[in-house]
Amino acid sequence: MPQLILASTSSWRRELLARLAVDFEVVPPGLPEEHLPGESPADRALRLATAKARAVSARYPQALVLGSDQVGAAGGEVLDKPGDARRCREQLQRLSGHTAYFYTACVLLGARAGLHLAHVDTTTVAFRKLSAGEIDRYVAREQPFDCAGGFRAEALGIVLFDCIESQDPTALIGLPLIWLAGALRAAGFQLP
Repeated sequence: MPQLILASTSSWRRELLARLAVDFEVVPPGLPEEHLPGESPADRALRLATAKARAVSARYPQALVLGSDQVGAAGGEVLDKPGDARRCREQLQRLSGHTAYFYTACVLLGARAGLHLAHVDTTTVAFRKLSAGEIDRYVAREQPFDCAGGFRAEALGIVLFDCIESQDPTALIGLPLIWLAGALRAAGFQLP
């Protein structure tokens, strides 16, 4: 089997990929994640996932490289990582009682093998009406400043929602493992 590389700096994606019990390495792609005018959130996620995979694939042409990115959106606004408590509280206040969409893109590239598999998973998240106190307590306790939308669904953030609709429960965390398992099987990996 060719070497598998995760083109990412995300500890969440590293933990998710490890669930598939395949050997892999992690190489940071070192790319900026800029917005392009007029680009849809799903297109942005796919463009960035592809760019990450290509950047690392150029350095490791014999390897299979996995790039991934997630973009959240609500009410026509992209939900970036808040970065600090104030922005996180503001983002959750805007999301309170509303629905957000999270687009998680994955690209599996094998430059020498001529492999290019791509997928975008859409997860719908309905936030319940949140009080200012609930938001303050959540942000203080979880500090999800590095997560698009300002929450961690895999942890305490689950209490913020009325429902989550998805084809793949791991997509919201950052890597749609159902699709990825199929892509890896198509590339010759034996799972399980």
